[in-house]
Amino acid sequence: MLAAAAAFAAGTTHAAAADTTPSVVIVHGAFADGSDWSKVIPLLQAEGVKVTAVQNPLTSLADDVAATRRAIAAQPGKVVLVGHSWGGTVITEAGQHGKVASLVYVAAFAPDAGKSTAETGEGYPAAPGSKRFVADADGFLSLPEAAMREDFAQDVPAAQAAVMTATQGPIQAKAFADKVSHAAWTAKPSWFIVSSRDRMIDPGLLRAMAKKIKATTTELPASHVPQQSRPADVARVILAAVAATR
Repeated sequence: MLAAAAAFAAGTTHAAAADTTPSVVIVHGAFADGSDWSKVIPLLQAEGVKVTAVQNPLTSLADDVAATRRAIAAQPGKVVLVGHSWGGTVITEAGQHGKVASLVYVAAFAPDAGKSTAETGEGYPAAPGSKRFVADADGFLSLPEAAMREDFAQDVPAAQAAVMTATQGPIQAKAFADKVSHAAWTAKPSWFIVSSRDRMIDPGLLRAMAKKIKATTTELPASHVPQQSRPADVARVILAAVAATR
């Protein structure tokens, strides 16, 4: 009986310890969906990390923040909130949630409070890929396959870029003018991956944002989607944030 009680207590203690590991919530960017993270997610799960990929509607900042907050609220404890590209603007706002302990920006925007994504890029060269958006009749922007292959994901195989074209989520153009009301990075520790070969966001802008938010920064010789071309490196940065948040 005593042995059984001791085993039960040990199991309970182990479960409680496991529960202290923060969950990871990942917010994809424009011209993508949650599958954009399909190479990184298994690497995190292999380390025992619970991962949720948000499926952003990409209709407005408010709508994407609401979807992200729902995912955060569903987690059992602390959260490491990860955002790629436009998703960086989303986590800057949604990261105010009380469960969010830290932020990871992956080739992402990190606006100031009161600033929009579009305003964040002022004073820096327009990246080549940003000139190739195609708008539909309702104002949603997408990337043609050539732009996906040459500017968005130039360091992945062409067949993979074709799948990314097919699964991309068009974004409402007006979302880029939506302003962030609060900047979570002012109060929470941040990590930042700079893609030195980014053709969607000027690498100089990425470096400046990483410095401004005082992030722990890793620079990779990658396109705009290091989660696709260098998933192990990206997973390593996220796991560092998880380890620091335990």
